[in-house]
Amino acid sequence: MAEQEEQPLTRSEAPVPGSTQTGRAVALARLLQRECSQLLQLYKERETFLLDHAPDGGRMVSLSTESEEPSAEEQVQLLHSALRQCLGLLHCLIKKEEEEWGKLEQEYETLKMHVKTRLERLLYTTRDLVGNEDGTLEVTPDHQCNEEVDGPFGLKMWTYNVLLELIHWADHAEKTLHVLHTEKGGTEEI
Repeated sequence: MAEQEEQPLTRSEAPVPGSTQTGRAVALARLLQRECSQLLQLYKERETFLLDHAPDGGRMVSLSTESEEPSAEEQVQLLHSALRQCLGLLHCLIKKEEEEWGKLEQEYETLKMHVKTRLERLLYTTRDLVGNEDGTLEVTPDHQCNEEVDGPFGLKMWTYNVLLELIHWADHAEKTLHVLHTEKGGTEEI
């Protein structure tokens, strides 16, 4: 896929003076997790039938590891791969929703774009954390967008599962990055 340009930092994403690179990564992951949760809440408010619906439980993004006990840096590389898949799912979600319903409520659309931008920023951050100068860790979406959904209801359920997946991996990112932060000597509370 074509290389995407890095998005400029917004004021809330700008580095905090005196903080470490890993500390900023943890903070970014926490912000992403919070925004993903808010996005799901907005979606549930619009699709009220979901309030009583339990997710199907399966992961949409899965990873395989070569070692039983991957190091913190290997875990960040695996996380990077999962986040690329999540970005691909989000790109697909945006495309499918727009094709089916056009632009939706302003708050939902705005927050969806914030989540996309933050997820892209987190991909650049995880790539930089594991010192990938050779370019083997890509930051482009990793997804073909070839899911078949059965009509509008199927798309709503698929969207719900994508949003749950984003929350899961944002939470996983915060935990994984916090481990790396601690291992690299970060002692400050983030």
